[in-house]
Amino acid sequence: MTPWVRASLQDLDTVRSDLLVIGGGITGAGIARDAALRGIRVALVEARDFGSGTSSRSSRLIHGGLRYLEQGRLHLVLESLRERALLLRLAPHLVRPLPFVLPFFRGDRVPGWKARLGLILYDLLAGRGNVRRHQTLGKRGLLEIEPLLRERGLTGGALYHDAQCDDARLTLAVARAAGSAGALLANYTRVLALRIEGGRVAGARVRDELAGGETEIRARVVVNATGPWCDAIRQLEDPAAVPVLRPTKGAHLVVPRSRVGNRHAIIFTSPLDGRVMFILPWEAWTYIGTTDTDAPPVPERAAADQADILYLLRSANAVFPAARLSEEDVVATWAGLRPLLAADPTVPASRISREHRIVAGPAGMLTIAGGKLTTFRPMAREVVDQVARLLGSRPAAGRSLSASVPLPGGEARVLDTFRNPGLELGLPEATVDYLVRQYGAEVPALYALCRQQVELKDPLHPDHAAIGAQVVFAVQRELACTAEDVLERRTRLALETRDRGAAARAGVERLLSAERRLS
Repeated sequence: MTPWVRASLQDLDTVRSDLLVIGGGITGAGIARDAALRGIRVALVEARDFGSGTSSRSSRLIHGGLRYLEQGRLHLVLESLRERALLLRLAPHLVRPLPFVLPFFRGDRVPGWKARLGLILYDLLAGRGNVRRHQTLGKRGLLEIEPLLRERGLTGGALYHDAQCDDARLTLAVARAAGSAGALLANYTRVLALRIEGGRVAGARVRDELAGGETEIRARVVVNATGPWCDAIRQLEDPAAVPVLRPTKGAHLVVPRSRVGNRHAIIFTSPLDGRVMFILPWEAWTYIGTTDTDAPPVPERAAADQADILYLLRSANAVFPAARLSEEDVVATWAGLRPLLAADPTVPASRISREHRIVAGPAGMLTIAGGKLTTFRPMAREVVDQVARLLGSRPAAGRSLSASVPLPGGEARVLDTFRNPGLELGLPEATVDYLVRQYGAEVPALYALCRQQVELKDPLHPDHAAIGAQVVFAVQRELACTAEDVLERRTRLALETRDRGAAARAGVERLLSAERRLS
């Protein structure tokens, strides 16, 4: 079957897989891709849409974790910096360098001298993969590049680089890469129970959440990569399983960038509680994050509440006092759960380890717990190494190829060559730039759709660059099934317009319906 088609229950029932991956976030998608590239027969199932949980609700950063240096987690920082360099190469359209300003204020929890030493170490650990060496700036130099920063107590600062990504589209690209390598992909396919044969987990019973119906998937090895939901899946194998996670909630909010006036990404410590925070540019918007509090008991209900919003606004106003942000400025919010490893309950949420563990259940299911967006690929490699050992010599699974194969759209490093064909079609320059950033080397496919149907050049929303061709592409190649898939994760209209994409919904639904009739 084509890699861009959602696997049906019949497909999943017919094929006996070597590996069943439960969970279509960045970790599960990474495992499926790594395994499929090694020739392992893989099925990947996700209860909702790919990346609809934590993997589309992060701070959208691919970074080494400057703050982890303070905690002494050098191994995690070194691994993250290596992955940052790699992802900038594998997906240059989705992972892009981002300059950060780190201001130094009198009385900061982390003094300026310590921050400067940390940045020197950060550069050294990055090695040849460094984006650019940091610069130390005095107060005047810092205000020249960020003139609206608070002057009171400012002593200087530094400019350094990390990377920013579209987390939802990165997750989708990894899942699609798994499909291209031969994996069966099924979103909106919920695991109801595990299949047990001879006391071992040998697959799962699943339900199609869209069309209804159930079937059983047979697999020699099952991996649980469901992030904050992993303990619930573990209890399907062992009802007495002790939780391995202590999820924490990270909330973000979006305001017009003009209201803040930041020219760069800003990393700072909140004067309210001393935790590290970000003020980050995103096109015409600025998003502010993140909180780090214990999660609600039901992961699906994670959302930014009133306390989160006030905390984020107050923290941002302390650094950009002229902004005077209020709740009326908030265009959108999101909150995700970090699947952090369980620790001593007295440990503050912000200091829980971002590292990971692989846990083998009593009936043989493997669970990957913990980790972070930046390091999804080495986490996946480690899991698949263990899967390959369990599978033995059939099939012959060699070394991981995930570091050498570009993600969809990442086949070209220089993206400017894709601009002229879009301009020749009559698309506005802003739209062309937006499409190239979103789709990279795949953008000619969208231009082709516009040539076939001229109306697909029309914008979906009066206040956004997204066009109709993206909806058709989302259905044909990106496994989109619902309007929410398009509005929230394929285009981000729901987070980048004041009406949460409402003005685009009717057009999106019409195009979705037309594509379903053709399929």
